[in-house]
Amino acid sequence: MSFSQADIEYLSSDPGRRLLESHAHSDVSEANTLALLTQLRKTLSPAQAAAVLSTLRLRKKARLKFPHQAQRMLFTEESLQQASHPRIRQYRAGLLGSDKLVDMCCGIGSDSMAYAQSGRQVLGLDKDPVRIAIARHNAAALGVTVEFALADVRASMPSGYDAAFYDPSRRDAGGRRIRDVECYVPPLSLIRRWPAKELVVKLSPAVALAQVQRYGGQVEFISVDGDLSEAVLWRHRQSAPPLATRLDASGIHHLSADLDEHVEISEPRAWLFEPDPAVLRAKLVRQLAAILDASLLDGKIAYLTLDEIVHTPWGRYWQVLDWMPFNLKKLRRYLVDRGVSQVTVKKRGFPMLPEELIARLRLKQGGESRVLVLTRCRARPVVIVCAPR
Repeated sequence: MSFSQADIEYLSSDPGRRLLESHAHSDVSEANTLALLTQLRKTLSPAQAAAVLSTLRLRKKARLKFPHQAQRMLFTEESLQQASHPRIRQYRAGLLGSDKLVDMCCGIGSDSMAYAQSGRQVLGLDKDPVRIAIARHNAAALGVTVEFALADVRASMPSGYDAAFYDPSRRDAGGRRIRDVECYVPPLSLIRRWPAKELVVKLSPAVALAQVQRYGGQVEFISVDGDLSEAVLWRHRQSAPPLATRLDASGIHHLSADLDEHVEISEPRAWLFEPDPAVLRAKLVRQLAAILDASLLDGKIAYLTLDEIVHTPWGRYWQVLDWMPFNLKKLRRYLVDRGVSQVTVKKRGFPMLPEELIARLRLKQGGESRVLVLTRCRARPVVIVCAPR
């Protein structure tokens, strides 16, 4: 639903907070919608009841991105989708040297608060009064000092701030992802007007690199525990090829284009290696192969193969049991002869869908499991049979 300022005023009030707290563990499933709304409408207006139900659902969804704060915060559906992972917010906040930062298009204030918690004076700007009201609520609820103001960032950047963070909307009115950076709301070209010494722009991880290269700086693709989460343009940095960053329990890992890209191509060896998606998006597969002393299966396929495991945070290994040119009948006979009845199918550079292959294999249940990797080796379609993890 779309929240109004009246909705936010009620949700931020003492009665609203108490009611949300009392229903923190209520069943908010679709099946229980009617019963819960009927109960809420005994003391609330229909609009207030709908706002409470929506907030309870958003708070439940928000636990992944706000694990310790969600039950005190307010959200909109769009702002929750666009919010960064908490480790990324903390990571970004630690990389700027300026003491004063303006958050352009601050939304519900999550990034503003992360920068403020790193010791900076922060001003958050947004043209939507509802989002500003939510941001103020969130900062107060979490005890973070941030100034929020209603403003259209297309007008100008406030003076007195050495750093700017820009997080334009990357979804259209229908909720679909916007791929073209000049169709962001507002467009990326707006940053050319801003005189900030440090300028950070949050991008879609699916951004076309060719679109942002003309802005200079460096694009960084960031994964968290192997899931590609975000792309960032550091415009104040010296122009450089893309950077891959992985955040996980072992720390912060970076991979950049600073090695010879010459890599051998070979048939599958003892181990198949699947690189982290940040490596793929930053086009650093060959650099990683050089580090691991690995080979490519194909010049255009992002799988690596090795004789022995080399410990690295940059992906995961699959033990190769066998491989063969792809032939459906021969593959089925191979699996049946070895008592394989359950398969997990992965693919890269292969036209057949995993569910289509599984259906056409017609395997009986109750036997061994295998991982089947459909890909290409030296431009030929192959299937690699791997041990299950």
